[in-house]
Amino acid sequence: MISKMSLPYQKKLIPRAQELRKKATKQESHLRYDFLHNYPVRFQRQKTIDSFIADFYCHEARLVIELDGSQHYDEQGLAYDKERSAIFAEYGVKVVRFSNLEVEKNFQGVCTAIDLTVKARMQALIST
Repeated sequence: MISKMSLPYQKKLIPRAQELRKKATKQESHLRYDFLHNYPVRFQRQKTIDSFIADFYCHEARLVIELDGSQHYDEQGLAYDKERSAIFAEYGVKVVRFSNLEVEKNFQGVCTAIDLTVKARMQALIST
């Protein structure tokens, strides 16, 4: 059964998360308004989890969606993202990443991948 408990977070991150919501990238806005906004399962934007802020979070599926710009592909960015994903995994949260370029060039493919992942995660969580 899906836990109703919220994930731990650092309260000091809330102002930064609010700022990020106001200054969303064009890819984040595109995904939000053209797919997630009408998606039947709720996604939160810029969700604080532990000491991090996730781009999009779906509690029902225990799923984080990250849209990555170029800074995520250097050595430091890759190490940081690996650490974040490991910490999220400790809470039973899966992270799925898409590059900004994927959102721009293959939006429908990104949406399909998110939909399939949400459905698979929800089914797996129900089964456990």
